Amino acid sequence: MWIPSDDIVLIEKGKKPGDPWVITVNCPDKTGLGLDICRTILDFGLYISKGDVSTDGKWCYIVLWVVPHSSTRAVRWENLKERLVSVCPSCSLSYYYAPPPPCKSSPIYLLKFCCLDRRGLLYDVTHILCELELSIERVKVTTTPDGRVLDLFFITDNLKLLHTKERQEETYEQLRRVLGDSCISCELQLADKHHEARQGTSSISPAVAEELFASEYSKKECHMQALSADLTQLKKAVVNVDNSLSPSHTLLQIHCVDHKGLLYDIVRTLKDHDVKISYGRISAVTKGHRDMDLFVQHKDGKKIVDSEREYLLCSCLKIEMLHPLRVLIANRGPDTELLVANPVELSGRGRPRVFYDVTLALKKLGICIFSAEIGRYSASDREWEVYRFLLDENCEYQLLTTDARNQIVDKVRRMLMGW
Repeated sequence: MWIPSDDIVLIEKGKKPGDPWVITVNCPDKTGLGLDICRTILDFGLYISKGDVSTDGKWCYIVLWVVPHSSTRAVRWENLKERLVSVCPSCSLSYYYAPPPPCKSSPIYLLKFCCLDRRGLLYDVTHILCELELSIERVKVTTTPDGRVLDLFFITDNLKLLHTKERQEETYEQLRRVLGDSCISCELQLADKHHEARQGTSSISPAVAEELFASEYSKKECHMQALSADLTQLKKAVVNVDNSLSPSHTLLQIHCVDHKGLLYDIVRTLKDHDVKISYGRISAVTKGHRDMDLFVQHKDGKKIVDSEREYLLCSCLKIEMLHPLRVLIANRGPDTELLVANPVELSGRGRPRVFYDVTLALKKLGICIFSAEIGRYSASDREWEVYRFLLDENCEYQLLTTDARNQIVDKVRRMLMGW
């Protein structure tokens, strides 16, 4: 049995202007397939308006209705299709008799450039990299006293073509177009040892770490990070468990405030707990809220009947639905620092487009970034990806005031959550 790759993933345009595009995936099932699909869709700046999922453990059928976010330019639908096909298992008969070859990790390249600083520079570069489908793994940005910026971007190529001269020239050309005459130098090379030396992140004070990685949604966080006129709406994350409707599956009924990447956060959490979705219905948003019915099993094919496991799963789902991204402003010596953190997948991958959204929010606020870095941090028995931005004091905001800090946190979180 063999199915052409063109039929594994189908993408259809909406019938009327403004209607969602329909993505259909019809392929053999594999562990983590749903997460790979949701991550890819999020990486392309798309919002899942509703969806249906069905799998018998061997074959899956997924239909998702998607629309581009307002901050996203024209979507390259053919590229999206190729990316989705690449995460799907082979449809050949041999797939069932021979284990698939191990996935090779994409080589990491170091993009290094020096240029004159200006407002919005970091976002403009990040935007170009996203347009080129180059994923940002790590960043180190430093501003010198004479107004120059030294940027180190550790990137991977989703098209796996960055080793070619044509792809490198395309990258140089697009960067020069953005940087213009301010560009002093620009280099691209394999990272290897450079990347290994920057796997961690600079230390975070215990007090800041406690607040940033807290497992409970405190009243202080609710005040600092709340983005709705009615704060009680944020607390409406409900997960009901029903084992009576199916002899072999547990039904999770989810009701929560909608946000960008919600399905990604739910699927990631389920995978972390070795829970797989067999059938699912993701309803359209109603008054800012989303309902989902998910029939799930533990990875051993059994229902979730253990009360402790059930409580832990529901608690973690609620946390990820309430605040999947942590946003905080703190003092770093005499400077003001913005920190954003998100959990890392068990595969080691971070959340897509976080750096893009944060730099866009800061650009819209008129705030320049003095320095920035991305690193990893272990806390609360899990690994986190931490984005750190030292903010330039020379902006329209009085960064030391509580109101200004609340406004910055509010704007950044709204951008990250798609609100």
